[in-house]
Amino acid sequence: MERRSPGAQVNQTIIEEAIIDQVLAGNREAYRTIIQAYERKIYTYCYYILRSHEEAEDAVQDIFVKVYQELRRYEKRVSFNSWLYKVAYHHCLDQVRKRKRWNRLIKLYTALQTKTYYELNDESPVEQLFSNLSTEESNMLILKVVEQYSFEEMGQIMGCSPSMLRKRYERLRKKLVSEKMYEGGKHLDEVAKSN
Repeated sequence: MERRSPGAQVNQTIIEEAIIDQVLAGNREAYRTIIQAYERKIYTYCYYILRSHEEAEDAVQDIFVKVYQELRRYEKRVSFNSWLYKVAYHHCLDQVRKRKRWNRLIKLYTALQTKTYYELNDESPVEQLFSNLSTEESNMLILKVVEQYSFEEMGQIMGCSPSMLRKRYERLRKKLVSEKMYEGGKHLDEVAKSN
């Protein structure tokens, strides 16, 4: 197989009629042709949605891994180009949603801080939020609030039962609210209500 540079032109028909079948038959080297044909276009597409070079680079890698894993789902009645862009579109939207949820969480926490507490503490709002949490609590907060996983999904990730995680998460919410009350700040009700 000839070597191609990134973004090299490959006939769409060749990809749809030959290359995909080779990849599905187990030829991993054939997948390189697909990556080389589309990586520059997908990177540009991701960059315009995500507005970050680093996030676009990460997205391209994730998208091509997902496409490889889901290639059996591709139906030839739709162009491969369209299918690939659909995967990229949904991946980028997920990334934007995650970023918005994370920013909203940090914004809420920052808004709840008193000015005097900031003057005494040089930690960022993220460091302040996670400084009094165990690793498990931090993980639960990220999975539930930022990633918005269900308790069933969190249970699979953390190796716990969903009912146990619900109880732990409820204790974590109460802990965060009581810490704010003790400091004389406002409640974290908005964070608690978001889930």
